This record gives sequence, structure tokens and C-alpha cells, in this order.
Amino acid sequence: MSRVASTTPPREAVVPERHPLAPAPGTQIPSHYANCFGCGDLHPTGLHLVAQAGEGQNITAIFTVTDKHQGAPGLAHGGLLTLAFDEALGKLMWLLRAPAVTARLETDFMLPVPVGANLYITAEITGQSGRKVYAQAQGHLESYEGPVAVRASSLYVIVPMSHFLEKAPKEFIDHIRENPKLLAFVDPDFEINP
Repeated sequence: MSRVASTTPPREAVVPERHPLAPAPGTQIPSHYANCFGCGDLHPTGLHLVAQAGEGQNITAIFTVTDKHQGAPGLAHGGLLTLAFDEALGKLMWLLRAPAVTARLETDFMLPVPVGANLYITAEITGQSGRKVYAQAQGHLESYEGPVAVRASSLYVIVPMSHFLEKAPKEFIDHIRENPKLLAFVDPDFEINP
């Protein structure tokens, strides 16, 4: 039997310091890739999730549920809600300025989320142990103080940038080389902690 990665930080985990070059509190966290389905501005049918950096190791985001996001009639599809939380939790990596991949994501659905609703998401880093970064998030209806509709917890693993650049098909890498602004997080100051 294989071990299942936990989204609960181990005892030795600590909440990491915010990187000095992280987005300033209150500013919009950029999309890591303009064609990302979750946060990319250029994706024609994506979620277009926008997040704001918080004061500490936290972010806020608002996800507006449209008729394109429904599963049951008039209600958000659980998989798309999970995607919104993967995006929101992934945006926390901007506060560390470290590229990472989702290793585990657990989502609990507490209340139905109707089409037309705004889901007010708060997310925070709860610990880091080596390359493993633990985080949790909540989605509220009506306001950031409203009833909790969705909870999520995650484990991200920091990876070198080469992980992304070596795994993508050649035609995508060629397109990125021709259009470098598509990748917001590839900059000379981006610190990679393997």
C-alpha cells in the first residue's frame, strides 16, 4: 500500500517568510500563464480568476459563477469549484516566488453554490517543510464574512522552472519563446528553491 500525501503540515513545518519581491499587499497577483484555464486572461472559456495579495501569507479572490460553470441545473459544477480553489491556492506561490505543482487537493462542499453567485475565497499558507508547501482556503457566499460554501486544503511541491519547460511539447515552448509575455513568472529575479 502506498502512502497518501497529507494536506496537514507536519509538526516541523513552519509558515515561511513572505518573499521581499512578492506582490505588495492589496495588489493583483498576475496570471502565471496567459492561456491558463484557471487564471489566464487570454483563455477564451477559462475561469479568469483574479486574486489580490494579502498582508501576510494569504490572498483573496472572487469567483463569479456563470451558466458556463453549472453542473446541476442552476448550480456550480463541483469540479469547476475545485479548479477555482486550485488556482486560488496556487496563487499563494507568488508570495514565496517559487514555482510549484499541486501534489494533493482536498475539497469539501458545504453548501450549493448557485449560478450568478460570487464565491469570496480566502487562502493562506499553513506551513512549509522543505519543498512541500501546505495551504488552506475557504469560499464564502455573499461576502468574505458570509456562509462557508466550500473548504479546501492542499499540498504543493516547489519544483525548478525546468520542470515546466522540459515537459511541455516543443511547439508550445517555441510559441512561448516567440511570445515571452505569456509567462508572467519567468523573470530574471524569480528565485527557484529546489
